[in-house]
Amino acid sequence: MVIRFGPAGASDSFYEGGHKSSLEMPQWLAEKGLTAYEYQCTRGVKIGERMAARLGELCAERDIQLSIHAPYYINLSSGDPDLKVKTKGHLLKSLMAARFMGAKVVVFHPGSGSGPDRGELMAAAKALFKEILAEVEAAGLSDILLAPETMGKRNMLGSLEEVLDLCELGKQVVPAVDFGHMHALSGGEFKDKQSYARVLNRIVERLGQEYAQNLHIHFSPVEFTGAGEKRHRTALETEFGPDFTPLAEILAERNLTPTIICESAGRQAEDVMLYRDIYLQHLAGGLSPFGKNKGGTCPPCLT
Repeated sequence: MVIRFGPAGASDSFYEGGHKSSLEMPQWLAEKGLTAYEYQCTRGVKIGERMAARLGELCAERDIQLSIHAPYYINLSSGDPDLKVKTKGHLLKSLMAARFMGAKVVVFHPGSGSGPDRGELMAAAKALFKEILAEVEAAGLSDILLAPETMGKRNMLGSLEEVLDLCELGKQVVPAVDFGHMHALSGGEFKDKQSYARVLNRIVERLGQEYAQNLHIHFSPVEFTGAGEKRHRTALETEFGPDFTPLAEILAERNLTPTIICESAGRQAEDVMLYRDIYLQHLAGGLSPFGKNKGGTCPPCLT
């Protein structure tokens, strides 16, 4: 395994360059030296079998690893019977799309954390998720990884411990660690190697080394308030964290091989290329060519 870097969806520059179809994405990414791509089904699974299969073929030809981000409408903690059925449907449709395109991971948001008793909400989420995992196995889709994502807002389920609780429900379930979200939720904690080490160590403690070794990571600068995440920013806006440089250092030191997906606002491909280059410098034992500003990326004059 090798570490992979790629964008979530398409940067503004993809469309500004005259591209329109997702089928043009594999070649566009390959030309930039990127080897991962997270296809966005956040507004619903709308891709058909034929197009999904073709996208998968084009990515495989260029050694680009695919993942899918499932619809935002998933809510494991809902008590509404209709919403439970819809949540099951969204995850099953996402897994089927992953099957068609050969994607290895389906990332999803766990659901609402609003209510007087968060423990009860989490219990409800786990109960529904167990039902979903049983249906997934019956559908023959249990070889595709389901990845609950750490969230950045206090009114949503998705703390690290809550995500790890869900991961313990089945071998098919792995964490999707969004360090931008965790940075926002913590009020700006992720500034040094120790903060990243605590997360990686906890994953090993709860799930095992293999889960940390091949972790699915989201990384992008995030603006936040007291309620958590406000909006995603870009690496050019160096006043916003988290800092990628300490994470690059610890990934290189521990010889970890995650997939790193960038969700920066409109610059996800460009920013993930910066993160890749920072990592490669540390892997080679050198310093980042961009220095260690707060965002861990290059200043605007170098782009």
